[in-house]
Amino acid sequence: MFAVLLPSLLCLAGSALAQNPPLYGPRRSPSPGATTHPAAATAASPAAGLSAKDKAFMKKAAKGGMMEVAMGKMAEQNGQSDDVKAFGKRMVADHSKANDELMALAEKKGVKLPPEKPAKGWTSDKDYIDMMVKDHTKVLAEFQDEAKNGTDSDLKNFAERTAKTIEKHLDLAKETQGKMK
Repeated sequence: MFAVLLPSLLCLAGSALAQNPPLYGPRRSPSPGATTHPAAATAASPAAGLSAKDKAFMKKAAKGGMMEVAMGKMAEQNGQSDDVKAFGKRMVADHSKANDELMALAEKKGVKLPPEKPAKGWTSDKDYIDMMVKDHTKVLAEFQDEAKNGTDSDLKNFAERTAKTIEKHLDLAKETQGKMK
């Protein structure tokens, strides 16, 4: 009985795989000559609904967020002042949370985010805090712009919520910078 059942199951599994793309691994291309209806192609690609500006914002935000986490870890480990160490710890916690949220949103929208790159080496508390003030000032404006002018409501909401956190980071970075002078 098993000898008869096994080939039947293999045929069934093979036909199921041919009809359904794999969940993991590379996607298979349609067979040569196969046509896809344009509406089906749009439905299969949620990123098609995002503007180029929204996609670019997501990628830039991901890169910046990963850098903030990496530099925050360095500040925790290498910082000389307790204020810098505490600031670094907060950057790791807050930006890790925002990065997770952004990654989930990117997956939902079909946007491929860039891989994490190693952070620059540690130089000093002052250089780190100066960089944090400069970066958070620039990034705050970018997040506020996306929240106001973005085209995707999910991404606009993410940018608006995250801008509030970035603003707190900027205030804290300026306060810490003031203590170092």
